[in-house]
Amino acid sequence: MWAAWWFWAVVAVILAILEVVAPTYILLGFALGAAIVALGLVFGILGALAGTTYGLAWLLLIFALVSLVAWLGLRAVFGRSGQSSQTFDRDIND
Repeated sequence: MWAAWWFWAVVAVILAILEVVAPTYILLGFALGAAIVALGLVFGILGALAGTTYGLAWLLLIFALVSLVAWLGLRAVFGRSGQSSQTFDRDIND
């Protein structure tokens, strides 16, 4: 089951839906990681790794690394939460 591309695609969709429910940009990185693993399995790039004895461990490692890179990329694009607080020096009614 872990080596099936559709499993990783379903995980990616579930994580993307959960990201919509709780918009934190954390689950989106994991969703992108699962989607990349699914695409790697579909196109046969990760097929050789999935068929080995340590297939699950390699897939989880690739998922974790891609998710980390995606999360860091999203953080660079969208910034930290609370970083862009807006302050006002004068009142609109003045």
